[in-house]
Amino acid sequence: MTPDPDIQSQFYDGIPSKRFLAWIVDMIIIIGICLLVLPFTAFTGLFFFPFLMLVFGFAYRVVTLANGSATWGMRLMGMEIRQSDDSPLDLGQAFLHTLGYSISFAMAPLQLISVVLMLTSARKQGLNDMVLGTVPMNRRR
Repeated sequence: MTPDPDIQSQFYDGIPSKRFLAWIVDMIIIIGICLLVLPFTAFTGLFFFPFLMLVFGFAYRVVTLANGSATWGMRLMGMEIRQSDDSPLDLGQAFLHTLGYSISFAMAPLQLISVVLMLTSARKQGLNDMVLGTVPMNRRR
């Protein structure tokens, strides 16, 4: 079971801001990956760069979440995403979490609901976290 936010609040301290900073780091990494791939598309990737970012960003998130329950940005911020039984994400959960993130990011109302939930819920869960039963938390030392 994940830590109780009333008894062990230190696991949830600063999570919304850490998630935002991790997102910025991850976007920089994804842009960098796409810029590295661009010459291999004979620079035609410029015409579909947003799609390129979507594909590589999705793959990046799934792979990093499946291998350590955190993207590189999350690791840098000292946080991770755990399942409700406190186990790390497996490949299936990482895929579903990334899919939920992508859907909510594509639809402004869902993204707004997710942000409000991250700021107000006890475990700082976004919409897709609540649906999947995943919990963002500070990494154990």
